[in-house]
Parts: sequence; structure tokens; C-alpha cells
Amino acid sequence: MFKTRHVLAWLLAALLSASVHAKELKIVVATNFLGTLQTLAAEFEKNTGHTVTLSGVSAGPAYAQLANGAPYDVWFSADVKNPETLDLKDGLALPGSRFSYAQGVLVLWSATPGRVDAQGEVLKKDDWHHIAVSNPDIAPYGTAGHQVMGALGVRDKLIEQKRIVQPNSVGQVHSQTASGAADLGFVALAQVLQPDGSIPGSHWFPPAALYSPIVQQALIVKSTKEPELAREFLAWVRSPRGAEIIKAAGYTIPE
Repeated sequence: MFKTRHVLAWLLAALLSASVHAKELKIVVATNFLGTLQTLAAEFEKNTGHTVTLSGVSAGPAYAQLANGAPYDVWFSADVKNPETLDLKDGLALPGSRFSYAQGVLVLWSATPGRVDAQGEVLKKDDWHHIAVSNPDIAPYGTAGHQVMGALGVRDKLIEQKRIVQPNSVGQVHSQTASGAADLGFVALAQVLQPDGSIPGSHWFPPAALYSPIVQQALIVKSTKEPELAREFLAWVRSPRGAEIIKAAGYTIPE
């Protein structure tokens, strides 16, 4: 009995010690990368015992929140401009922490099989009602989508016909297109790529020459109370295993 009690007491002490030393990392992340970061965070939590809390917010609003003192430790943005501004202009990033973690791939997608052709000619047709493109003023994938439509010479006509709907994030674009509320949508490959490599519905990959590279950057917020844990997490993201997860999700790793 004494031995059993001794073991139980030791286990309880170990659990209490682990809970005391476990920490929480609060991260704001671009909606396109949320699912991928959930996978990365889950492995990190399993390996370290720490907790990672994620909030999906598009680039522009995330910048506004951080500039106004939102209590996040790390930011994974969908662009370069906003993290660069927070770092170099506002001085609100931990010096030397900003880096490019992924480059996104733009996809014109429909939940309906056969609707999108392999050359993207569907954009020039009138047999559909609405295309969802995230707001280009605050979302990089929206900027890229508008660049593609402009390069193809269809953007002005679609605007005039009021066939473009502009939610604030590419996450909302995916939701609207998946539900059928929009016939087409410019989304991130990572949002539609399945584990077996397939893409449901129908899709077209716009040539990369038609839009600016969607380089995505991360940084540690200067006001973080967990700088070492934040560094540890970013090191994990940049590890060979982290890169493997990011690539499998549908991104490339910037040079």
C-alpha cells in the first residue's frame, strides 16, 4: 500500500510540475495557412507539452490588431508588406525574427466538376453568375486574383456586370465557393488540396507570370511574454519536418 501511494504521489507531482512549466503561445495566422499551422501546432504541442492557440485573421485586419496592441506572440501573415511595415516602420516586431515561411499558389476553383476548364476560359463566359475574390486592399490572394482577371482582360467587364463578390479573406472565399454561393473563387491551393493530392470540383492554375508572387512572412511580436517559446516554435516551422508539412499542404518554400 505504501509503495502504491508513493508511486501515485510521484505521478501527481510529475503532472503538476509539467502543468506548471507548460506555456501558451498565442498566434494570429492568415486564413489560408490556418489548417497547415494547426497541423504544425499539433505536432509541436505533442512534442513539447506547450499549448498553441491560433486565430485566423487576414493580413490587413491582423496588422491593424497588432499595431493597436493585440496580445499575440507570433504572426503568420499571407503577405510581405504588412509584416514588413510592422517590423521596419512601426518597430513592433522582435528584431531579426521576420522571415518568409511559404509561398502560396493561386487556384481558380469551383465546387462543381467540369465548370472550370484547364485554360481558365470560363472567366470569359457568361454561363455563371458570381466569382468570389477576397478584398485586394487587405488580402494578398485577392490582389493576385484581380491581377489574373486584369491580365486576361475580363476584370473591368466583370466589375461592370457586378459579378465579383469580395469577402474580406480567402477563407471566406473558399466557404462561399464550397457552398455554391459563388460559382467560382480564387483560393489558395492549400484550401482545396486533399491528402491524396486530388482537388475536388474543377480548377485552373493561373500561370505564375500573371500575378505577383504570394510570399508569406512570419514574425515574433516585440511585446511577447514568451520570446523563447516563440523562437522554439518558429525553429520547428523552419525544420525539415516543418518544411515537409508546409510543402505537402500545397505551398512552396521561398529561397
